[in-house]
Amino acid sequence: MPPPSLTAAHDRASAANGLAGPETRRRAGKGKKVHPLPPDGAAMGDGGERLAGGRRPADWLSPSGVAGILRRHPLPALFACGLLLFMGVEYTIPMIPAAAPPLDLGFHATAAMHAGIAARPWLNSLLAALNTVFVAMQAAYILWAVLAEQRPRAAIATLMMFTCRGLLGCSTQLPLPAEFLGSGMDFPVGNVSFFLFYSGHVAGAVIASIDMRRVGRRRLAALYDALNLAQGVRLLACRGHYTIDLAVGVGAGLLFDMLAGWYLDSKNVDSGDSRCCSSCQKALVSEKLTS
Repeated sequence: MPPPSLTAAHDRASAANGLAGPETRRRAGKGKKVHPLPPDGAAMGDGGERLAGGRRPADWLSPSGVAGILRRHPLPALFACGLLLFMGVEYTIPMIPAAAPPLDLGFHATAAMHAGIAARPWLNSLLAALNTVFVAMQAAYILWAVLAEQRPRAAIATLMMFTCRGLLGCSTQLPLPAEFLGSGMDFPVGNVSFFLFYSGHVAGAVIASIDMRRVGRRRLAALYDALNLAQGVRLLACRGHYTIDLAVGVGAGLLFDMLAGWYLDSKNVDSGDSRCCSSCQKALVSEKLTS
């Protein structure tokens, strides 16, 4: 066995080279601590019957083990309680009859706003016009990111998102809410048809906001988040989307930004910076030289 001084020197050299030591590992490039490794032989000391930290599987079921899980991981524990709660709700809630309108809690929450907007057509047109301006702001930022800053991640995510939205919208066409307040100023302008599921307005704003935070534009991202929230309330009040359309729109923005990052990683492009790959940059340079 090497002397302790030699082992300590080896650990320092490994840390200097970016390698993990025997007691604590760090994720490459992240600088985040992870759980320390158990002592030698503790993880698999009894023929594979022990877990990390030398605990047996039954230890997690003891009162102290359960208390430790709740203390260290409260969020998964909260979701476990939510699972049990909504299992009971789902199996006992009355189903909506086929001839009845859909039940949407967002519509109930915005009933007073809906009545006020319905009584003032000019207010409906004004809110629709402001919402269209916000959609144009989203598009302008995403185009600026890809064309001026050569960061295509948000644009790729948006293309993925709208393509998937079109496929789902054609697959299942939900009925238009009976109290829908249409406006020629709303995007798409001109009272044309549109897909209800899911909200492209919300998903596009989420993609733009994530990209802003990625490059350090946190105040601008907070502004877009606030406008996105106001947009969601307005869409519910005007019955332009169901609540589920807005919720899935948020999830779609997060999902397709992640998928766009995976795509850029597969092309050996740093998904954090997300600039154009070398082949794209060579093509741009050659085009400038020829012109």
